[in-house]
Amino acid sequence: MSDSVLFERVAVPGGQVLGLATLNRPQALNGLDLEMCRLLLTQLQTWAQDESVALVILRGAGDKAFCAGGDLHALYAGMQANQGGQPWDNQYAREFFDIEYRLDYLIHTYPKPVLCWGDGIVMGGGVGLFNGASHRVVTDSTRFAMPEIAIGLFPDVGGTWMLARLPAGVGHFLALSGAQINAGDCLFLGLADAFLPYRAFPALLDALTQQDWQGKREQLDRRLYAVIDQVRGSAHAALGPLERHYAQLRALCAGRDFERITQGLLAWHDSSDPWLARASQTFAKGSPGSARLSHALLERVRHLSLADVFRLEYIVSLQCGVQGDFQEGIRALLIDKDKQPRWNPDSLEKADAQWVTRFFQPSWPAGMDHPLADLGRSMGEAAV
Repeated sequence: MSDSVLFERVAVPGGQVLGLATLNRPQALNGLDLEMCRLLLTQLQTWAQDESVALVILRGAGDKAFCAGGDLHALYAGMQANQGGQPWDNQYAREFFDIEYRLDYLIHTYPKPVLCWGDGIVMGGGVGLFNGASHRVVTDSTRFAMPEIAIGLFPDVGGTWMLARLPAGVGHFLALSGAQINAGDCLFLGLADAFLPYRAFPALLDALTQQDWQGKREQLDRRLYAVIDQVRGSAHAALGPLERHYAQLRALCAGRDFERITQGLLAWHDSSDPWLARASQTFAKGSPGSARLSHALLERVRHLSLADVFRLEYIVSLQCGVQGDFQEGIRALLIDKDKQPRWNPDSLEKADAQWVTRFFQPSWPAGMDHPLADLGRSMGEAAV
């Protein structure tokens, strides 16, 4: 059996156990590949039905990252192997995004508490896992971002759903700039639930194992927060750069106008504030197509259910494998490493509202149901 994800059952008083899942590819910053997603999905489904499992804990091995995203090398190989050039012909992509999005949706709707230890890098696919947990813990080493504009993709894994619900259009800024935020900002925006020092995980796990975890879900949720507070003591998260600049971001992004936001971002290119300057420079170097696509998605998903958002993202992700800059972005960053992507279109003006409509066309055979049609059906949700 693969050791890319490690699963443990940790005994607690009362005869129950804690299910501990550890992403175990620290050399790759715990980036998710298809196998890891399958392992996690299968085990979490099993634990959901196992009455002896009281709650689930997700963490990453090593001290650098919870999860830095998806396995871009594997996705690139899948795009290279797709000689036909049709989105549905990319077998790896359609399987990977299917399983990954099912996994993320399962965490969002999990019947038991899920504590996610968001230490170190939490980006891309890592945000997908983290965002759905009931108890999202950040630390003083947390670096949280959705930096897909730098590789020609968009904030998927439910990222569009998450960002579209942030106040004052701040999600548009995060999507277009790929800006990194810290634990304080995550708490400020409601993207995390609690803070602990980065060295506190052993103490947290020890405290959790001293508790009797029998009871109703609401009781377990409260007990879990109480344990976190006990371990935290007087520690607190530092003020984040986004909170410091919140008034400026609110003024720029309120109204969610694409041209206004992009012009404002570019104007910060030489800002005296390093965080604003980096956000502007990342945007300026990023894919114009990704900027337009991300903005269009954030507008489309505002009133969709979570299941419908995953279904829409699935359509767009497959199209990104052939229509957009995803392959070129990975090539420039990770394959040739020249950091000189040749974006197409190469300007914001060319990536207009009409151009972006190509990404919203389903690519599976006629007469076939959406591959994620069953998500949320138990709650009466309709598919896109």
